[in-house]
Amino acid sequence: MAAMQTHLEKRSRILGCILGGALGDAWGGPWEGNPGRLAFQIPLRSSVSDDTQLTLATCESIIESGGVHTERLASHLAKWFATGRVSGIGASTLKAMRDLVAGVHWALAGSRGEYSAGNGATMRIAPLAFLLDPATPADRTVIRDVCRITHHNDEAYVGALAVVIAIRFILSGVWSHENSLLVAVADSVPDSAVRDRINQFLALTLAPSEGASQFGASGWVVDSVPWALYCAQFIAEKPLSVVLAQTIEVGGDTDTIASITGQIAGTAAGVPPDYAGFFSRITGGDEIIRVAESFADFLGTRPTAE
Repeated sequence: MAAMQTHLEKRSRILGCILGGALGDAWGGPWEGNPGRLAFQIPLRSSVSDDTQLTLATCESIIESGGVHTERLASHLAKWFATGRVSGIGASTLKAMRDLVAGVHWALAGSRGEYSAGNGATMRIAPLAFLLDPATPADRTVIRDVCRITHHNDEAYVGALAVVIAIRFILSGVWSHENSLLVAVADSVPDSAVRDRINQFLALTLAPSEGASQFGASGWVVDSVPWALYCAQFIAEKPLSVVLAQTIEVGGDTDTIASITGQIAGTAAGVPPDYAGFFSRITGGDEIIRVAESFADFLGTRPTAE
């Protein structure tokens, strides 16, 4: 019985991560670009964007490759882009996808420079947390390589690394309701503007919408990842739907920040009990669930990531 409960809990956390991220993306999309404080309501109909699409493509690549294989992953992302399965794509990721489709090697395709510190790597990195341990140098290198498919930028990498570390801490029990996820992540990522911003959030005790005026909520990874971590911690006291709602009410890059929040908080909460009803109102909801369940099935055949 204990082994079965462990398996079921692991499956629930995987589905919670992937589906929680998709809900944040779909619910946040209609509000993207609006300044907070927003009066959020769950959309009657919505659709996901590149945040979820590239995450699902990552899941599919991992299943087909039997693990994380950077070259095959880059090819899979490019295939999704070339067949019109990616929408709302940002400038850095768009440049990378076009390069990959044109035959550029994955290590050369990613955007460079200070303007490439967006969320294109961070928003799709969550599936790797169930397979790779960033405390291991070899696994950390793979995480960096996967980021570089689209973003050759240290801040973009640290933002993605922070998400992987946060999910790993939840899976391993390092983070619980009694301590701070922000502290745990800040202590584990390299010196960077992302870490500096996370440290600024440590003293913040306000609801996200009330504290938003003090910090930005843009698509810059230094804005987005600390907000997602801060908002995700509220899963200790509130259901996932409420956590996502108050994340979106911050305004700004609502779909991506809510998607990352949903991935982290969903890992902690497990699969929402009413997820089927939520996804019936999202275009392509059945396909999102199918890929998430296939990914959970695949991981169920592997040793636990904890």
